[in-house]
Amino acid sequence: MSSTLLFTMLLCFAFSISIAVSIGSSAILGLALFDPSRLIIAPKEMFTAIDKFPLAAIPFFILAGNLMEASGISRRLVEFAKSLVGGVQGGLPMTTVLTCMIFAAVSGSSVATTFAIGAILIPALIRHGYPTSYAAALQATSAELGVVIPPSIPMILFGVAAEVSIGDLFLAGIGPGILIGVTLMLFVHVYCRIKGWGKQDGDGRLPVLRATMDAGWALLMPFIILGGIYGGVFTPTEASVVAVFYALLVGLVIHRELGLRDLLPILKKSVLSSAVIMFIIANAGLFALIITREGVPEAIGRWLAHALDSPAWFLLGINAALFVIGMFIETSAAIIVLAPILVPVAVHFGIDPVHFGIIMVVNLALGMITPPFGVNLFAACTVAQIPLERIVTHLGPFVLVVLGCLAVIAYVPPLSLGIRDAIRAAPAEVAPVVAPSGAPAQAGRSSPVLPGGAPAIGPAATDASAPIGPAATDASPPIGPAATDSSPPIGPAPTNAAPPTGPAATDASPPIGPAATDPSPPAGARQ
Repeated sequence: MSSTLLFTMLLCFAFSISIAVSIGSSAILGLALFDPSRLIIAPKEMFTAIDKFPLAAIPFFILAGNLMEASGISRRLVEFAKSLVGGVQGGLPMTTVLTCMIFAAVSGSSVATTFAIGAILIPALIRHGYPTSYAAALQATSAELGVVIPPSIPMILFGVAAEVSIGDLFLAGIGPGILIGVTLMLFVHVYCRIKGWGKQDGDGRLPVLRATMDAGWALLMPFIILGGIYGGVFTPTEASVVAVFYALLVGLVIHRELGLRDLLPILKKSVLSSAVIMFIIANAGLFALIITREGVPEAIGRWLAHALDSPAWFLLGINAALFVIGMFIETSAAIIVLAPILVPVAVHFGIDPVHFGIIMVVNLALGMITPPFGVNLFAACTVAQIPLERIVTHLGPFVLVVLGCLAVIAYVPPLSLGIRDAIRAAPAEVAPVVAPSGAPAQAGRSSPVLPGGAPAIGPAATDASAPIGPAATDASPPIGPAATDSSPPIGPAPTNAAPPTGPAATDASPPIGPAATDPSPPAGARQ
């Protein structure tokens, strides 16, 4: 059946059938040919694939990005970024990258970033003498940061598909996002000096203080969204709703550039974008279920473990494969299908699932700026009003820069995991635990062990208190001693025989202290 699924999907791709329909039709055809009695499960599994609370963040982040575009937030961010870096040669391309970094911290979508920022900066770049194809290629590449810097829709999808903490993924995306952004700014500055472009980029820029005051409400938004997530105030899903209400407040009340008549077109646009992604997820969920029951993930895992005998070779091979896959398969569909297959293999090689998730998101994001199906390219070409073939001439250097950053991200794990580990690290308790007479005292608490033998990191490894911040995200598994089945029962033992008394009962007494913690869920934890 698996070969039939693959052949049908590739055949649909060859006839330019949409990604979602290709994946879904191949799955349904496989069921119809080999197990018609199970066709009844297709609608159920498609619904189950999207019936996950964390996925509710996707339409809300899309809506928040569209509201920011219409409420003047994106324009103010452009002026702020231009006041910081626009005074040097090549300052306007650097402004494009920096604005996309800031806008990415609240939108979560690269396509939304392309339209919101590109509509302002692509015409400005053309007016300052930059080639139209260069302006479009720069905007498409910079908008990739929309899915690398948190919050990020592909990170949410990876967290749901691979059962990895979404909050941890958000933390891990900060370092790589800054690396890519800073590298792109340095590259465009040097490139413009070589080409002699952008000598008048500083004309018309506002003073830093005035631009900061004008963009104050826009700049406050990333701190509210990300600060609320990492401070444990709300989950990533709830943060998406907060972003929508904040964008409405700023657009309707503060900036007053958003009217009630504008809301209906914005809602329609957001619904259409969300429906496309959800339809892909539903079909990919059915496809993933069938190939999992056919044993394809286990077979691929065994082959990779045998063919690639070290973590370094595994990362090299996977990055090469994902780069090619990203050129032809939409990012959301690729994550939903491949993440459950590749994450167990990565864990087998000792690679942290969060680190692997960042590698996968950054790599597949390259597919958004590579022909033939790069969605950012189509969006940038639409804004710049040029055909796709013209943008390719200036695209190669940008792709090479991002590939270099991807190599650093893949082989330097602290770049991704350093912030998470620093936040989650807690000093170990060394005070002895009070024990019954005759029982040895426990020196501190033992940390729960994750699959693979690695000790758990963060507050969950030290006590059963409520996790603070991303550990309480919707996709996170139960954390701490409360998640085990070995907790001692509460109340008197339901036995008929009276408990022994005297010294003989010493060893049978339940320990006093952390070992006898209440097995109820940690207070304040979010489910």
